[in-house]
Amino acid sequence: MVSTLLAVLALAGLGAASSQESCKCTPGDPCWPSTSAWDALNNTVSGKLIRNLPVAISCYLGPYHNKDECANVYTQWYNSTFQELSPVGYCYPTDEPCPPVDLSRETPGKCTLGPAPVYTINATESAELAVGMAFAQKHNIRLVVRNTGHDILGKSEGYGALQIWIKYIRKGIMIQDEYNPSDECCDSDWTGAALTIGGGYVWEDVYDFAFKRKITIVGGGDPTVGCIGGYTQGGGHSPASHNYGLAADQVLEAQVVLADGSIVTASPCQNLDLYFAIRGGGGGSYGVAISMTVKAYPSKPVVAQSLTIMPLGNDTKTLLDVITQLWTDYPRLMDAGFSGYGTWSIDSPKSLFANQTVGYIHAIAAMSMSLSDAKDTFTPLLQRLERYNGTSLCVSVSWFQFPTYAAYYRAMSGVHQPVGSPNSALTSRMFSKAALTENKSGLRKMIGIIAGKPEEKTINSVELVGGGEVIAKKNNKYSGLNPAWRSTYIVNVVARAWADGTDACAAQKIKDDITYHKGGAMRFLTPSGGSYMNEKADRNDPYWAADFYGSNYHRLAQIKKTYDPNDLFWCPTCVGSPSWYQWPLDGKNYGPLCRTGQ
Repeated sequence: MVSTLLAVLALAGLGAASSQESCKCTPGDPCWPSTSAWDALNNTVSGKLIRNLPVAISCYLGPYHNKDECANVYTQWYNSTFQELSPVGYCYPTDEPCPPVDLSRETPGKCTLGPAPVYTINATESAELAVGMAFAQKHNIRLVVRNTGHDILGKSEGYGALQIWIKYIRKGIMIQDEYNPSDECCDSDWTGAALTIGGGYVWEDVYDFAFKRKITIVGGGDPTVGCIGGYTQGGGHSPASHNYGLAADQVLEAQVVLADGSIVTASPCQNLDLYFAIRGGGGGSYGVAISMTVKAYPSKPVVAQSLTIMPLGNDTKTLLDVITQLWTDYPRLMDAGFSGYGTWSIDSPKSLFANQTVGYIHAIAAMSMSLSDAKDTFTPLLQRLERYNGTSLCVSVSWFQFPTYAAYYRAMSGVHQPVGSPNSALTSRMFSKAALTENKSGLRKMIGIIAGKPEEKTINSVELVGGGEVIAKKNNKYSGLNPAWRSTYIVNVVARAWADGTDACAAQKIKDDITYHKGGAMRFLTPSGGSYMNEKADRNDPYWAADFYGSNYHRLAQIKKTYDPNDLFWCPTCVGSPSWYQWPLDGKNYGPLCRTGQ
């Protein structure tokens, strides 16, 4: 399996990488392990070492060329589940070194692994995770730990790295009707039901288990997202977070593999600082969670509303005025019990609804609320919208009732998001009630800026995922979340993209527009807010430490040093990442991982 290293080097696009002592070893360096060392590792993990190949390698001339397989890759490329089934498939790639090709119309170019790891251990046991970690430390190789590759910051990538794929470390999903701590911890005040997620499951797996038992858990809106890794450890907003808090708030205990290979319990009674860190302090920094026990709740009936607004003609000014009014009303609606997600644009690159690319749409819901009370809550807002309806705007409202949270989720929330493109830039910002209600003229000005010009094809996604229990848990001493979450009502995401072939200068202007102009306008209105570090994060944010972690960053950095003193775990914008940087290869934004001396 690993006897032909030269073939790997050609595919990886590696060779004359930096051999400085301050850098991790990459193929071509004298310190790179020998073929016999890789063979020995393969034997130790029972033949589970994979020599990584690009997902679309079948489209390119050479020993892996296969027209039928290439056609399948081409049609499935934007399917996140398809990408997750490859050790180097990414839902939000930072680079596209080997894109799929329609062989009937295109001539393949060059195909390399680019920023993807060279080898992968397809681990099914925690012992194999420990073996891989020890090998990476012994040979000074960059380590990547990955489940689904569902992140936007490149945390699952790693040029010249050894990757440990934990997707198939699965020891079952178990339920306790009354939580009993595994370590008999008496400091836990939770006596309700609890769910133990024993490995690399995605939310679709866990929802199937939970919904059959008529219980609700705080999990991702996209069911293809992994459960206990970066999603939960980075905060994890959910259709249920307004009612119960963020996913990080649900963690009762966790089993974590540390850099030295030991397995520890993180709970209110053991490794308290580690427990604090994994409950919102970001994944990929302190250890690898292989099991988590989280709170579970009885299912409740749900009432939901779908609202669509589109301009009649070209009057986007009125549309933005109305969106401003909606933003001002969000806190009132959310205090009444509503939460959910919306999208708006003055010219979206994709349809918002039907064939419309201009307008606003949201789907929001409330648990245990009658339909009449829900309509009463919305009456003041809808009365204000009515004066525009049929003149400058078309306003459409639909109401739905569901007997359980499961029925609501499956009908209105559980959407598989398509794979993203590296030709995109986005940023996010958290907004408090004060930022939404106390300066309406400033809010309107900001909305005009983040709407952009029609030709920019800017799209905004508004996430009504705060308020309620997210704010109520602000005094939780075991929460490693950015404290900005504890005053947040909504998170707004603004994004733009550019076409293949766009020159680097033009692409950089779009990135700067998102980070500094549109992102700067949101920051100006909510200077004490933060940004969501998970799938809506800004790769180019120069203030990422403050925006993602807030005032907790220093404490989290100290915890990182305690549990991973030699920086085995590294990922961009993760806690402790300033100690290293990626030495870029010529014309690339990736390369060997090297020390900064910090």
